[in-house]
Amino acid sequence: MSSHEGSAGSTSADGAGTADRAPWGLLVGASLIAVSLGAYELVPASVTPLLRESLGVGPSAAGLLVSVTFGTAVVASLPVGVVLDRTDSRRAIAAAVGLLLVAGVWGWQAGADGSYPSLLASRVLGGVAYVVVWNAGIDVVGRSFPADRQATAVGTFTASGPLGFAVGQGVGPIIADALGWPAVFPAFAASALVGLTLFWPTSRGRGRAVDTPTPTLSDLGAVVTNRRVWIVCGLGFLAYAVYLFMNSWAPSYLTEELRLSLAVSGVLAALFPAVGILSRVTGGLLSDRLFDGRRRPVVLLAFLVSTPIVAGFTALRTVPVVVAALLVAGFAIQLCLGLVFAYVRELVEPAVAATAVAFLTSVGLAGAFLSPIAAGALIGATGYGAAFAVAGVLGLLGVVLAWYAPES
Repeated sequence: MSSHEGSAGSTSADGAGTADRAPWGLLVGASLIAVSLGAYELVPASVTPLLRESLGVGPSAAGLLVSVTFGTAVVASLPVGVVLDRTDSRRAIAAAVGLLLVAGVWGWQAGADGSYPSLLASRVLGGVAYVVVWNAGIDVVGRSFPADRQATAVGTFTASGPLGFAVGQGVGPIIADALGWPAVFPAFAASALVGLTLFWPTSRGRGRAVDTPTPTLSDLGAVVTNRRVWIVCGLGFLAYAVYLFMNSWAPSYLTEELRLSLAVSGVLAALFPAVGILSRVTGGLLSDRLFDGRRRPVVLLAFLVSTPIVAGFTALRTVPVVVAALLVAGFAIQLCLGLVFAYVRELVEPAVAATAVAFLTSVGLAGAFLSPIAAGALIGATGYGAAFAVAGVLGLLGVVLAWYAPES
């Protein structure tokens, strides 16, 4: 799906002018769908002790149930982006919601049967649904707002990710207690229908732009060989690695090391992604307003603040201090998680904007995929202290890379 930078009202593929229609309903509908996807993605982390006992798996295998959705996105994202640059993102989002419903029911049945391989396969299908909604949502939202509000709009859409994570962390144990842990999968899949009922009518005429040429293979190749694009993708990789490490293992750390209940640990851990609801919008606003459209200062700030907190997290032993650390670190790292998607779009031609977003999604989510698995292995071998220290090293690399990052 191509995008027309700076135009909130370009003519759509169905010939309808969209300049006279406010895009806020579209943004809210797309965000609600993405909230459901975010909750579905992370919810195994909120019930890890239950599923480990039920399925008889270790920490790495449990971590894989979270990571596999991101791993699927790593593989599928770039092909999805190429297709979106040639088709209709609106219909793609609707189809992805259908896939998510299938994945949710499949996961529920697999969990009830105690079949780890089948549950893992259902999560792969859910990962495909996720990457379609994420890339297509950023594509539609980015095209629907003018250039001076684009980072804010895209940041607002990406705030659906942490909101979904928070919902998954906080509500997952409640659903598991009432209906059994396998029920978390269809519950969050079905909730995507709420967003779709708002997104579908408000997105009419915005699914596909016709004022940019269809990209050639050479155009697409220029995206994946662009050095500036790679730098932003590297920043996305490091930020997502730190973010998913904290989301995946903070609940278990709070339960096993601080001896908090699973429900309390889930609520406290939910603070880390939940603060991103504000943070991701703030990142866009800071960039658009305070820094006059510059993206690099905000990204640098994100790593500078979050890195020492993550690295020293296991030194914090009292609940109020842990809560403060989760809030500050979660706010800081997520300042850049929405912004990088607006950032990378501005480094390429509008006709390949969706491909650039998809490429960033692929590289960035590689960090999300690898982080929980590697952390699980490290925790099993050396304990939580070393794992959090390694996450701090990743943050330090982010500081260095952000220092040398280009401006859009």
